Amino acid sequence: MLSDAQRLSAAHLLRNAERNRAPIDPLTTVFPGIDVVDAYEIALLNIRARLAAGETVYGHKVGLSSEVMQKMMGVDEPDYGHLLSSMVYAEGTPIDTARFCYPRIEVEIGYVLGETLPGEGCTETDVLAATEYIVPSIELIDSRITDWKIGLADTIADNASSAGVILGAGRVEPANVDIGAISAVLFQGEEEIARGEASAVLGNPTKAVAWLARKVASFGVRLEAGHVILPGSCTRAIDARPGDVFRADFSDIGSVSVEFK
Repeated sequence: MLSDAQRLSAAHLLRNAERNRAPIDPLTTVFPGIDVVDAYEIALLNIRARLAAGETVYGHKVGLSSEVMQKMMGVDEPDYGHLLSSMVYAEGTPIDTARFCYPRIEVEIGYVLGETLPGEGCTETDVLAATEYIVPSIELIDSRITDWKIGLADTIADNASSAGVILGAGRVEPANVDIGAISAVLFQGEEEIARGEASAVLGNPTKAVAWLARKVASFGVRLEAGHVILPGSCTRAIDARPGDVFRADFSDIGSVSVEFK
């Protein structure tokens, strides 16, 4: 476990890396004693600083929500990060890749909450009851760690590699669709480059949202009415480069697109 001074130093390194688009060595190398608790506290230091500077919480995201990713990281549960107001991008407006270190996209079902979720003890039933609608979404991820050479503590401290979110126009109430059966196809231009199933996310992405509500409660955080929750990707992550145009088509809930410059 790190000291408070080391946690603050790590937070500054990550914040400067993001601000200057200058990736740093893994925190697991710089601070060999870092653990998961340290990593979450480092992430929260930077989130609190950004909130104090005027940003607001737009929602949260779940990472490492597939069995494959958990095995790769040697963990048995996901991780999470915050989505802030500065991370929201609109369809039809090209995103400048120069704003990021190593941008990638992931295809996800977004949950828009109509009511605040309970914390400890939150169930999938609670999530479905509180969700106003689900939406097609693309998450933009990035790593402030050089060449994505990350361990578990690195990605957690780096706000779960969060960078942005793009929501499509589709709006579907949970009662009107079998969320676990939704599939997604990702196109780059007119070429299909990936496809996946919502069930890749812990068997059903609703399960990931319930896990998140319970997890963040231990850090004094709530998933509130109006928040957008990204439960994890239906597909593998894809690098984003200038000129790339992506479209994700979801069964039953519509599509979402993003363009990079």
